[in-house]
Amino acid sequence: MTTAPPSPTLAARVRDRLAARHPGVTVGELKVLPGGHSGLTYSVGAGDTAYVVKAVPPGREPVGRNDVLRQARVLRALAGGPVPVPGVAVVDETAPGWFAMDFAAGEAVEPVLDTPEVPAGTARARMLEIASVLRRLHGTDLRTPGLDAPPPLDPAGELARWSRTMQAVPAELRPGAEQLLTLLADRVPPGLSPVLLHGDFRLGNVLCAGERAVAVVDWEIWSAGDPRTDLGWFLLFADHRNFPALGRAVPGLPTEDELLAAYLDGRPTPPAMAWFRALGRMKMAAIMGHNLRRHREGRHHDPDQERLPPTIAAMIRTARDLLG
Repeated sequence: MTTAPPSPTLAARVRDRLAARHPGVTVGELKVLPGGHSGLTYSVGAGDTAYVVKAVPPGREPVGRNDVLRQARVLRALAGGPVPVPGVAVVDETAPGWFAMDFAAGEAVEPVLDTPEVPAGTARARMLEIASVLRRLHGTDLRTPGLDAPPPLDPAGELARWSRTMQAVPAELRPGAEQLLTLLADRVPPGLSPVLLHGDFRLGNVLCAGERAVAVVDWEIWSAGDPRTDLGWFLLFADHRNFPALGRAVPGLPTEDELLAAYLDGRPTPPAMAWFRALGRMKMAAIMGHNLRRHREGRHHDPDQERLPPTIAAMIRTARDLLG
């Protein structure tokens, strides 16, 4: 979560650009926006118009999650298309870079994990709705002007990427992980034609108003690759039992099979989905293990991370089960 207040230099740059966009209108102060996980995230008003500002932290290189201009690029490329995204109002590439996007009104709540809880019927409708959003996202032409998609990763490349993350976690925090990595490596399936990937597609990253998807947000790790990579991750959040000590039951939430059917919309089930569902679980275990390690090493104090071990173990165990 972003906690750093804006620098006077950033505040002045944002104020000047938004004032030029809204002549004669008072531009408010930058306010820390809770929930940001990349760069620095703020809200700001220009008269009656609200924006979200994402900026590279001063003194940091614009790489990885801090490459906010890369996020602006994918949002601009998707603007006006079938995937709802916030509109990009201003991009300032002068280091440290930043951009301002429209403030999309809505709530992004992961039904089995987040608070506040939403009505079970609403949670079900939203999850089925965004399954179709994911299908439309995967239908995006990678040659879309301005997208400048990176070279795609095939399943072996995706596995190698996340295996490095897993192996950086102390062995005692990831029981059974080495066996899982071996099983995944022994069963890597052929890749499908690459598509645009969000990288963390789930309800917690889609702003919704009622049952309608308003904007897909949090594009920090978008890439190009096999569509089953996004799909295996998305399906993981349909069942609270995947998250022992963390998740809660939501009556009527779509099953993984229902979500998959909604995404496919009559198309045949792609091959090797069990491998990609296992890959999603491995990724989750690696991310949680990394976060727990940072807490225990004192690099990011968050006692809530101590709730993660049962889920890490369950992710690895059920991933192995999926692979037989």
